[in-house]
Amino acid sequence: MAQPTSTTLPSGSSNHIKNVAIVGATGTSGKHIVQALLATGKHNITAITREGGTTPMPSGISVQKVDYSNPSTLVSALRNQDALIITMGVRAPPDQQTKLIHAAAEAGVQWILPNEFGYDTSNEALCNDIIPGGQKQGYISQIEALGVSKWIGFVCGFWYTFSLGTSPDCFGFDFPNRKLTLFDEGTQPVSVTTFPLVGKGVANLLSLPITRSEEDEKSTTACLSDFGNRYCYVASFVVSQKDMLDSVLRVTKTDVKEWTITREGTKERYERGMTRLRGGEYAGLVLGMYSRNFFPDGSGNHSVTRGLDNEKLGLPKEDLDEFTEVAIKEALSGTPNSYH
Repeated sequence: MAQPTSTTLPSGSSNHIKNVAIVGATGTSGKHIVQALLATGKHNITAITREGGTTPMPSGISVQKVDYSNPSTLVSALRNQDALIITMGVRAPPDQQTKLIHAAAEAGVQWILPNEFGYDTSNEALCNDIIPGGQKQGYISQIEALGVSKWIGFVCGFWYTFSLGTSPDCFGFDFPNRKLTLFDEGTQPVSVTTFPLVGKGVANLLSLPITRSEEDEKSTTACLSDFGNRYCYVASFVVSQKDMLDSVLRVTKTDVKEWTITREGTKERYERGMTRLRGGEYAGLVLGMYSRNFFPDGSGNHSVTRGLDNEKLGLPKEDLDEFTEVAIKEALSGTPNSYH
């Protein structure tokens, strides 16, 4: 959890973030961030998108077309931006974020939210078990080495509705066939988040004053500088698979006897996924990544290991069953949200 810090602003500069650029504005997570930023009425939002892109953009935001093979277009698009939010799919070219980070530094962007939005990448053991070499941590090192921007790593755990409904490789649920695979005994809690809460979290974070005024210096009220070069931790729910199952039974009005429930060791499941990945099967990463977060070491429960910033960001409490119902409807319709 972020701890208070004090930063002095240059004379005459604003104490609030005004201009915000976002990569992935129409993505599954990005669109919720854009909606929440627009709802604050405090920001000028610019979507950074590829030249030739035809996806319609939300009204109320500007658009800057870029060519990732031409860095000058990225620098130009990021001029006069106070903050850059990067949301990209897991299969995006790995050098794409590097190009954005370097362009942001050249353009003088003061704040970057890199493409975190997931499990706790400050946990080196967890990262190395999932992505040897810690690719995500490498992006943070790039930002620090350039020495221009501050980064904020937004840790939210897995997306709840996506993970519950999209595939048994995630949380073990197979809704069309009413099957569930419990990892070990299914009692290990993990921290998970909904798309709307992440949107509100980012919007509220970037709406904080950058620093405290002199009279508020001893206040515990949050400011953006509290999170500079640190992680921000949020979660909607802390749930085990059995907690999820209880919610599913309430929503579907079914009895546990109507479900086929099997068990698989979490560590065995993880090894099976990574073996598939080493064999070139991308789905193995999903299986291994999710399984690793359910290890009994608590790596997937940042609510306990790090503490949450929900209260500092003024985030609302959400209803588990409401979002369980969303996940089930998407799963049964065959169109769950894509992972973004």
